[in-house]
Amino acid sequence: MLILSLDTSSVSASCALVEDGKTVAAGFLNAKITHSATLMPMIEELFKVSGKSFGSVSMLAATSGPGSFTGVRIGASILLGLACGKNIPCVGVSTLQTTAYPFDNEIYGGKIICPVMDARRSQFYNALFKDGKRLTADRAISAEELSKELQSYGEPVIICGDGAELAIKLMPDIRFIKPPAQLIYPTAANAARLAYEIFENTEDKSVFTDLKFKPVYLRPSQAERTLNNN
Repeated sequence: MLILSLDTSSVSASCALVEDGKTVAAGFLNAKITHSATLMPMIEELFKVSGKSFGSVSMLAATSGPGSFTGVRIGASILLGLACGKNIPCVGVSTLQTTAYPFDNEIYGGKIICPVMDARRSQFYNALFKDGKRLTADRAISAEELSKELQSYGEPVIICGDGAELAIKLMPDIRFIKPPAQLIYPTAANAARLAYEIFENTEDKSVFTDLKFKPVYLRPSQAERTLNNN
C-alpha cells in the first residue's frame, strides 16, 4: 500500500510517500514559510523524484491536530482536495501521537514521552505516552498543571514537539531528556505509519472517507472566541 501523508499542524511542514512501512520519498521544511505556499510544490517533488504517480496512491493521511489552527486547516484542505473524486481512504492521526512515535523503541522504552506544542494563552497542547501506550488524551494544559503532573511520576521525561524549548524554560523542576534535533518535530512519514496501523485495526473501514475527515482543534479559535463574546 502506497500512502501519501501530510503534516502542517506545527511550525514545520512535511510530506511523505510511504509504501509497506518504508519511506519512499519525504520532504521536510522548517523555515517559517506559510505551509500553503510550500506543501504542494513539496508533494509534486515527491512524485517527481520517486517515479511514483498519484494514481498509485492507496491512502491519504494527515496529522489532523491539535496544532496551529491555520496549519491544521491547510493540511485538511489539501488532503480533501487531493481526495476529491478518488474514493480512497483518508486517515487523520493525532499530531501529538505522531510526535511521540519515534520514541516507541528499545532505546527510549520505559520512559514517559511528553510531546508539547505551544498553544499560546499560557497553554500547551500535550499528551503523555509510555511504551507506545497513551497515559492521557490529547489536551490543552497550562505549564503549571503539566509540571505538577510530571512531578508526580518522579522520573525523567522525554520532551519533544515544537514547544519543547518553551516547556524546558517554564518547567525548570522537571528532569527533561531532550532528544536529537531530528526527532523533535512530527513528520509525515511517521503519520503515515500510524495511519496504516489505525486503518488496519479499525473494523469499519467506511469511517475513513474524505467526508468524515475532521480536523481536531481542542479549543475554539480566536475568531470564534471573539464572536461568542459579542
